[in-house]
Amino acid sequence: MIPLADAQARVLDRLHAATPVAVPIDEALHLVTASPVLSGEQVPPFDNSSVDGYALHAEETIAAPVRLRVVGTLAAGAEATHPIGPGEAIRIMTGAPVPEGTTGVVMVEDVEVDGDEVLVKVSVREGESVRRAGSDILVGAEVVPAATRLTPAHLGVLASIGHAEVQAHPRLTVGVLSTGDELVTDGSALGPGQVREANLDLLVGLLHEADCIPVNYGVVPDDETVITEALTEAAAHCDALITSGGVSMGDFDLIKVLLDKLGEMDWMQIAIRPAKPFAFGFLPGPRGKVPVFGLPGNPVSSLVSFELLARPGLRKMMGHRELFRPRILAIAEDRLARPRGDAKLHLIRVRGGFAGDGRLHVSATGEQGSHQLANSAAAVGLAVVEDGPDVEPGGEVPVLFFH
Repeated sequence: MIPLADAQARVLDRLHAATPVAVPIDEALHLVTASPVLSGEQVPPFDNSSVDGYALHAEETIAAPVRLRVVGTLAAGAEATHPIGPGEAIRIMTGAPVPEGTTGVVMVEDVEVDGDEVLVKVSVREGESVRRAGSDILVGAEVVPAATRLTPAHLGVLASIGHAEVQAHPRLTVGVLSTGDELVTDGSALGPGQVREANLDLLVGLLHEADCIPVNYGVVPDDETVITEALTEAAAHCDALITSGGVSMGDFDLIKVLLDKLGEMDWMQIAIRPAKPFAFGFLPGPRGKVPVFGLPGNPVSSLVSFELLARPGLRKMMGHRELFRPRILAIAEDRLARPRGDAKLHLIRVRGGFAGDGRLHVSATGEQGSHQLANSAAAVGLAVVEDGPDVEPGGEVPVLFFH
């Protein structure tokens, strides 16, 4: 068996970020920028009002209350063509450009209107309620650094400077398939030795969560020709491929035989529980080598393998710098038990949340068998328990945090 860190290195050292492309900003959420974005415009583009009120000479309100003559109205989108003279004010709406001579804006709540005059009841500070041109973004400013995962706020910033697209590493199209004549997907009654296929829907969901585009190739029967066609099809149209099942030592499943025959595979036994067996390699495709992540067939093992190995690899291909889930030092509410002396790193599914002390408090979701997927639905993460004694109640334990 090899340590988890060595297995992760075998995957990550052979993967590279995908070539950047121009992506429309309405499709770029959570993608990673390939280069810095500089602004060719200033924001705001002109001095404007931050409130509905009256533009005026702030110094004339020092001895408030004071009466001013209203000489016009400015709405958002209008052009300010008339400067403000002594003793004058102009009615102005939020976002409208302030007229020449404006040194402050009084809110409409702080005035009384009397015909063509307005009584300003408060003293207005110099620059009050005026947004100055360039106060948010200056021309030439770096608004989004390289290697930034784009949030909704970033997309709003890009739109504010007139960028319709951004150079980013593309979202990956990832094929998913499972093999086995024993797997049932149509909801029909189970026959002898049959089980319902759960991994495909699990993996498709995990891929969506990882901001990939999953392509579900379904369950492929144990037929050499059909499996070969499915693998070839996936390698021709996908950026990466995930298979479920057939990666154990001494396993003679056709998927293992054909992956060895068609590609370059590294079959591993990792010193972790669950998810000891794992495979990684490449299949030839028309656009070059296509990474293949071979996950175990037990559903929990498939989940853990994806989280520890496939997800970090896919994130590296999409340009992310932070490849792994955040690791939070949590408090164990109950004993987190592990077999002694098995020399494995145990990944225990835990439920819990943040308590009044600001710390994450966790407990095991239940029995930890690799077939017990139902327990995983309540998990907020995986407690990382090193080889050695159990984690006692009140003890600290690192948790790979999902949510």
